[in-house]
Amino acid sequence: MILVTGATGNIGSALLKELHVRGAGPLRGLTRDAAKAAFPEGVEAVEGDFAEPASLKPALEGVRSLFLVSRLGPDADILEAARQAGVEHVVLVSSITVQTHPHLGPAGENLAVEQLLKASGMAWTILRPTQFASNAMMWAASIREQETVRAPYAQTALPTIHPADIAAVARVALTEPGHQGRTYALTGPEPVTARQQVEAIAAALGREVPFAEISRSQAHAQMAAVFGAEAADAVLDVTGGDVNEELLMVRDTVAQVTGTPARPFRQWAAENATAFR
Repeated sequence: MILVTGATGNIGSALLKELHVRGAGPLRGLTRDAAKAAFPEGVEAVEGDFAEPASLKPALEGVRSLFLVSRLGPDADILEAARQAGVEHVVLVSSITVQTHPHLGPAGENLAVEQLLKASGMAWTILRPTQFASNAMMWAASIREQETVRAPYAQTALPTIHPADIAAVARVALTEPGHQGRTYALTGPEPVTARQQVEAIAAALGREVPFAEISRSQAHAQMAAVFGAEAADAVLDVTGGDVNEELLMVRDTVAQVTGTPARPFRQWAAENATAFR
């Protein structure tokens, strides 16, 4: 039995589809509301809340492989619940900032979860993706209202990754031998700037989408109101304020692991154009 947590999210939903299409065996998707889950036919929907690890016990029953996104709850308790349930292998989604920006608070938190997993006694595979293409959804409301998209560091190009490519690597790690004890840094196939992302969305919509670059301080004021000042600083550092060669590097890990090249941002934009209309 494979349990996919975050099963209605950008990565989890794509992973369940991949596993189902490839006949990966008994599958279970964790969600807060099983009645609303639109899983592939035959996938068992189970309810659970990361904030309450005890609620995960029924979902973990009989599970041998677990897909887990870090920092959605008390990770030490979640991993212990998995260990006690007899889970043998955990595929963990961490962050590339663990290796590119280890001094930042969120990176340190991700590293701590990685270390907890390694010390758990369960087999592990760690995925460290870079910036998600789906982060562009933060512009959806502005684009739908035909307002100007405003973003800092308009010329900084990051190798943004399609969430489905993270799912594809996770599927291989969960179902094929040779991936236990491995850590994979994951990126998209090419660098793409915020301006180019908006242009790709505009092309998918078939109309112009105005774009304006704003200062770090302007962006920080907006983000801090939602995420807090420290998290806003961390995001701004890794999206342009404090980039380095390690963060900017394009890697072919997706192709090496899955046999299929990583998907470009423009493909993600085309697949999700409806969200911006």
